[in-house]
Amino acid sequence: MSADRAVGITFEGVSKSYGDVAAVRDVSFSIAPASLVTLLGPSGCGKTTTLRLTAGLETPTAGRILIGDRDVTALTATDRNVSMVFQSYALFPHMTVLDNVAYGPSVTGRTRRAAQAAARASLATVGLAGLEARFPSELSGGQQQRVAIARALVLEPGVLLFDEPLSNLDARLRRQVREEIRELQRRLRITVVYVTHDQEEALAVSDRIIVMNNGRIAQDGRPRDLYERPADAFVAGFMGEANRVTGVLERLDGETGRVTIGGLQYTLPHRGLPAGVVEVAIRPEAILIERGPATNGALLGTVSHAAYLGSRMEYSIATEIGGLFVTSPTVSEPLSRGDMVALTLADHGVTLIRT
Repeated sequence: MSADRAVGITFEGVSKSYGDVAAVRDVSFSIAPASLVTLLGPSGCGKTTTLRLTAGLETPTAGRILIGDRDVTALTATDRNVSMVFQSYALFPHMTVLDNVAYGPSVTGRTRRAAQAAARASLATVGLAGLEARFPSELSGGQQQRVAIARALVLEPGVLLFDEPLSNLDARLRRQVREEIRELQRRLRITVVYVTHDQEEALAVSDRIIVMNNGRIAQDGRPRDLYERPADAFVAGFMGEANRVTGVLERLDGETGRVTIGGLQYTLPHRGLPAGVVEVAIRPEAILIERGPATNGALLGTVSHAAYLGSRMEYSIATEIGGLFVTSPTVSEPLSRGDMVALTLADHGVTLIRT
């Protein structure tokens, strides 16, 4: 597949209701050709409905959907040049791998020979050449996922849609398969819309992430921006662990301010918030720990819980500003319950949030 096959996607004020229940509310966004954009959010946020609207499996109640320059709002799924990889893979258990992948070209009118030739090429693209004669039950979960991708790719779509593609895989396979999906998208230069509720998965594969909540877009941006500069408390909490504490903001100029958090002071963008009491999100890895009593510019704390997780330690620390959740890569000399510590903040992972 060449880059000129990739097309963009545009939603213009799209809504979808089921009776009195609004699943998607006035959603607008644009996805650039040959990019991978993830729809991220909790169950019931509207992400899967948005994916199904893109696929043509649902019809909008209001608004307009364009794929490329073509208005597809009223078109069926078969008329949209879109393929979808379902969460369940939906492979035919009585068909071989080759026949599963050749099924799509066959029903669109290709001869059996042409359909199988296309299927073999698609299977080779996803690294499954030589497994054509096997049945789905004879494959691992990761291989079944790749068969489902090959079956979608064989139709040469302009857009490829993934609905929770890793949810049926065990933890050891998830990283491998997500890397394969990302590498394939880059190599084929295809537009991908990817749905997940897993923020780590979204951070790992995406050019952009659209976070959804209650049928609306909560924030849309690059993975680093969403993690380090969440728009509000919901995004801060959903994009990973975040300690939410109260501070006092003193605006310094048009962009920055000084925030006092207990005994700590920190300069950061004020994000348009007025001076006064503010809410601050602090990532667990942004809190730096030293043994012993606090010195000037540090916050005194006491370890109330410690857990060893192999590559890192996790601590709960009681402080004057409340309990803090902290992670540390230092596992050789771990802290113990009751230890006194001094806490400071790193130069990243701290942001003001709108409540």
